[in-house]
Amino acid sequence: MEKFFAWIDRINIFIGTLVSYFTVLLVGVILYEIFFRYVLNSPTIWAHEVSQMIYGAYVILLGGFLQQRDGHVNVEILYLKFKPRTRAVIDLFTWLLFFVFCGTLLVKGWAMAWDSFMYRETEATAFAPPVYPIKMMIPLGAFLLLIQGIVKYIRTIRQAVTGKEEVHEH
Repeated sequence: MEKFFAWIDRINIFIGTLVSYFTVLLVGVILYEIFFRYVLNSPTIWAHEVSQMIYGAYVILLGGFLQQRDGHVNVEILYLKFKPRTRAVIDLFTWLLFFVFCGTLLVKGWAMAWDSFMYRETEATAFAPPVYPIKMMIPLGAFLLLIQGIVKYIRTIRQAVTGKEEVHEH
């Protein structure tokens, strides 16, 4: 089972590393717009929407990567004072909220993305780029986050039983 967990970790690390390069693309689009708008006095009709789409894909696809690295926000004022086993038991209950959130994001995100795809939805602007490719990133990102969460949940169960914190590849 640990080999399967390591495989999921590697998938999210790969996707997280790949998606991190979206920032270079985003900066390029923004600099292009700045140059054309303020130097050449010729603004684009596409740069703002494209930059929003790049950033949206960036945010949604990094969820699993952040989960794998414990990068999500956590209120730890009292939490860190507990022993590893106690923290794991607390986590087992809070994970339930995580699964409700991810399940909802996956189901509703898929329905929204599928409708967008079926209607070939576009932005209601002069540029009118297709929206459905970006909306498809929502269920994909939710799935990556969910499978990483399942891995972490099972590891949390082991920690609750053994009382030992496990160290994994980051």
